[in-house]
Parts: sequence; structure tokens; C-alpha cells
Amino acid sequence: MAQGGPGPNGARVECGGLRPGVLRSAAVALSDGLDARVDRLELPFNEYGVDPYGISRRHVRDALRVFSLIYRYYFRVRCHGIEHIPAKGRGMLVGNHSGGVAVDGAMVLTSTMLEMDPPRLAQGMVERFLHKFPVSSLWASRTGQFTGLPEHARRLLEDDRLLMIFPEGARGTAKLFPDRYSLVDFGTGFVRLALQTRSPIIPFAFLGGGSAIPTVFNAYTLGRLLGVPYVPLTPYLLPVPLPVQLEIHYGEPLVFRGTGDEEDHVIEGYVAKVKERIAGLIERGRAGRQHRGLARKLLP
Repeated sequence: MAQGGPGPNGARVECGGLRPGVLRSAAVALSDGLDARVDRLELPFNEYGVDPYGISRRHVRDALRVFSLIYRYYFRVRCHGIEHIPAKGRGMLVGNHSGGVAVDGAMVLTSTMLEMDPPRLAQGMVERFLHKFPVSSLWASRTGQFTGLPEHARRLLEDDRLLMIFPEGARGTAKLFPDRYSLVDFGTGFVRLALQTRSPIIPFAFLGGGSAIPTVFNAYTLGRLLGVPYVPLTPYLLPVPLPVQLEIHYGEPLVFRGTGDEEDHVIEGYVAKVKERIAGLIERGRAGRQHRGLARKLLP
């Protein structure tokens, strides 16, 4: 098993990684079960395996095959509270960004496919820049991850889909290593959308991404040259994720009453409640990680 690597300030981070031979055997073992999970999705695929939004059964299956290996064997994700996500019907997964690249969204999506029974596809609202690149644009749309426009989100919820939202936006992915557990300001549109569509908000905390990608500097000029908001730089330069164990903590659903046309101060109050709940889940997760770390140190 891979050993821990150096993080910022010389701190070591817990690493897992893939042992030789594990990847191939795990892929064979998982393949049939994953295909069956994709087949159990409630999405109305037609005879060609495509749903009304253009989501492709084949693309979802292929993406899940890759993500499941990363989820199970590279990051060894620990998932808590999956029972809080509704088994059917509309819902909004709302959580924090963690890590300088889209590790958080990919692992949340994988958790709803692997840990829920029946499985569900979490559909995210992605940043517009992803659609500048043909490959990422194709795979995003074919797996149900659409540009973060209000009309897209509303239509998905009205069709009883499971929506995944990171209200910190792109700023949330730009956190430096010392701020990895912090929360930046939330947008308010997601609460108005929840009220308008009468959708429950399922808060979640994503932990470990800031250690997997320990960002020490964000290169905004380089990012503009490459057509992205910025490029996160790490002590080892490239933002390649370390095999740090990740965690997802889902909390009890929040249901707010209203029409979505409330005064700003009312909406901001609801947003503050969601943010407070996510912050609490983060602290609970941090306490658990620290406790397990201490226990390992005390074991002979």
C-alpha cells in the first residue's frame, strides 16, 4: 500500500492508493454489478439507451466503471447518512467544495450510484468553462451534468430528478490548503429554486479533497491562457490528487416553506441555515478523522 506523502509545511497525509494487481481484478469483479445498477436507474431511457435530456446509459456506465474504482480503491471513500437522500422524487444535494478540481462532484455522484438502493443519478450544475472543451462537454452532458443555468435546474427538479449543487461556486474550489475546511459565501439562487419547486435540501459535507489536492497557490494568469478560471498548484506542482481517504457526510433534509418570491433577507436567513448545517457536518467529520488518526497512533 502506498505510504503517506508530504503535504504543505511538511505535514504527512494519510494515503491509500492501488496495489499492483488490484485494479484489474477489482474492475472485473465490479463490472457486472455496476451494469446492473445503471440498468436499475429510474431514467426513462429509450430503445437507444438515451433519455429525454440526452443522458446516455452507455456513458453513465463507462463513467461509473472508472469512478467506482477511484471511489473504492484509490480514495477509499467513507459515506455516512446516505439514508437521508430520498429514494425517489425531487431533491437537492447541497454541499461544500473540497479540492481544486472536480473530485468532490465525481465522488458524490458515485456515492449515490453505489451506496443507494435503488441507485440514483445525481445531476450537477457545472461551470460554463467545461463546455469549451469538446471531450469534457460531451461526457458532462451524456452523464447528466449540465451548465448551471436556473432553467436547467428547475426543469430537472420538476421532473423529479436528484440535483447536486455547490453554492460556493468556482470560488469554493479555489481554497488554499490552510482554508480547506472553510466555507466561502453561498449564492442564494438554490434556496429560491427549492422553494419554487418544493424540493427538500439534503445538506452534505465533503472532506479530504483539500488534502488530496493541497493547493498552495492558484495560477489565475495560467488559467486564463488555458481557458479555465485558474490552475491550482501544489507542493509537487501539478494538481494530481493524492490517495487521501475522502468522506461524505449527508445530513437530514431541510424543507423550507414559501414561494421563492420572498424578500432577500428571508432567503438569506434560509441560506444561513443551510450553511450552518453544512458547517456542522464538516466539524463532525473533522472530529471523526482526528479521532481515528489518534487511535492509529496509539495502536501498537
